[in-house]
Amino acid sequence: MSALFEPLSLRSVTLPNRIVLSPMCQYSAIDGLPNNWHRIHLGRYATAGLGLIIAEATHVSAQGRISPGCLGLYNAVQETAFGEIAADLKQFGPAPFGIQLAHAGRKASTDLPWRGGQSLQGALAWQTVAPSALPHGEGWHVPQALDEEGLARVKREFVEATQRADRAGVDLIELHGAHGYLLHQFVSPVSNRRNDSYGGSLDNRMRFPLEVFEAVRAAWPAYKPLGMRITGSDWLPGEGLEIADAVRFAAALKERGCDFVDVSSGGVSLQQKIKTGPGYQVHFAEAVKQATGMVAMAVGLITEPDQAEAIVAEGRADLVAMARGLLNNPYWAWQAADALGGQVHVAPQYLRGRIRGVDAPRELIKAAR
Repeated sequence: MSALFEPLSLRSVTLPNRIVLSPMCQYSAIDGLPNNWHRIHLGRYATAGLGLIIAEATHVSAQGRISPGCLGLYNAVQETAFGEIAADLKQFGPAPFGIQLAHAGRKASTDLPWRGGQSLQGALAWQTVAPSALPHGEGWHVPQALDEEGLARVKREFVEATQRADRAGVDLIELHGAHGYLLHQFVSPVSNRRNDSYGGSLDNRMRFPLEVFEAVRAAWPAYKPLGMRITGSDWLPGEGLEIADAVRFAAALKERGCDFVDVSSGGVSLQQKIKTGPGYQVHFAEAVKQATGMVAMAVGLITEPDQAEAIVAEGRADLVAMARGLLNNPYWAWQAADALGGQVHVAPQYLRGRIRGVDAPRELIKAAR
């Protein structure tokens, strides 16, 4: 039996296998609203045999969006649209539907990536917020440091988005605490220079993200899983976060009822020096899993079935999240099942593509029963 195709249960939610559609920003929304692009993009994965589908970073406020094209879940119209997408996905496939709730902090108010992705200027820009009034880099806008009222507002926005996600039929939430966005900005000493109880030591820097997690956990049904994407490294030796910090953060999340961690890296500074390669971030997930015993999701240039199988079979991670590989080949899981001898869901409409040879008509009838 392939380890990659074994089911995994998180609270009441069972993933049919360990292959996850990683959240991938599409920058195609208007006023945060999912549209036909998102229906097509996510819908094609409903029949792809995946274990879990996670929608792209969905922001808890208009101010928290990365760009004007980013999704949001801060009003009733957005909630209804997400509910319709969730219903469609569940109608045509067994994969649970997750969402990644996010706030971009000082990395908000940027242009679309295919237009350069730089900080917006003039009338198109909006005021950003952060732990400290430090810009992300040269030429970026200066964020407003969050005061007590601002911290309470952001926490409330995460809670309200969580409640909307529940009503929309979302099965799982991943909070975005990586890639240099707001919750990561609090944890990293690169972006957090506060001198109050939310700055200084690692315990203090973790305080606000942990408060957000606790508030979301309290608002999210107890039977539904909640996790967080965290960073394994800022890729700034001697200045930023390292794997030991990720282990401490993950342990604190576990104490508060966190069901899984998705461990990636980078994004908090333009000065980062990332060394990429196949599976270049897997060791971060492995370290957190071994130290804390938490369910861990690995990401980062995982492209081959044997590679993904080894990660799970060797206990380096419990889940494998894929982005570019699934953009390039939405039915990657089918091919992985063929290569590894795994079983994968196939919609009856697509069975002709999976059954070949002289007995295909007979096998098609049997499989459809």
